[in-house]
Amino acid sequence: MDAAERAELGRQAEQAGLNATSPPQESRIEGWLIRLSPGQAKRARCINALASGELPVEDLLARCASSFHAAGLPLIVRITPFTQPPELDALLAAKGWPSYDAAEVLVRPQLDDVMGWPLPGGQVLHPVDALDFARQMGEFKGSSEREVQAQAERQSQSPVPYQGFWLRRNTIRGWELLACGQIAREGDWVGLYDIYTPAPFRGQGHARSLCLALLQQACAQGARRAYLQVGEANAPALALYRGLGFQHAYRYHFRSPPQDLG
Repeated sequence: MDAAERAELGRQAEQAGLNATSPPQESRIEGWLIRLSPGQAKRARCINALASGELPVEDLLARCASSFHAAGLPLIVRITPFTQPPELDALLAAKGWPSYDAAEVLVRPQLDDVMGWPLPGGQVLHPVDALDFARQMGEFKGSSEREVQAQAERQSQSPVPYQGFWLRRNTIRGWELLACGQIAREGDWVGLYDIYTPAPFRGQGHARSLCLALLQQACAQGARRAYLQVGEANAPALALYRGLGFQHAYRYHFRSPPQDLG
């Protein structure tokens, strides 16, 4: 993948990701997209500065801060290579706003080779609805009931439909939940979301099996390329996804005023 292809795929993946993470609590101030979901996902409760607009940056930040604080949320700005104005990251850094939670966006330019990889014996891919998926993820992550309901609301009402799955195995002790994840397909693109393996089953290849099965589901529905986001510090996950053929497209991070970091 050369630089031009990487840039174009990154641009497309960013747009697909924005569409898939759109919450009901979304509006625009000038050229900035503000999202006010009370869930855990920061992509659904942050500013995405998509265009410069006509207002000075300080005025935009003040107006956004009022909206976030009225919603009981900390002010969060997501910084990507596509952020406008381009100097916004430097301006926030100069104000003393720390950078945190850096993540990589990875893309898989083709999905032609994902078919023909069956699940290991005894394992099945089980579809689940948005609320059941959110409740299970909330149990794994210790989310509050408000956060669980916010995730279920956002994903059940998403303009890009989510499909949640559990990878399960039938044993003499009953069904075991080995891993879970979701896909969100829009046209040729599919995003992998919420890939999670419970602690007792990590390091056994279940996340790989799940991801291949999810990509197969998406490919059968017409997807031709895939994207995902992963924390820059999550070395095991990065190794997994690179082993599955995903490649780096771009990185992003967040900034907040110090008083909003709890």
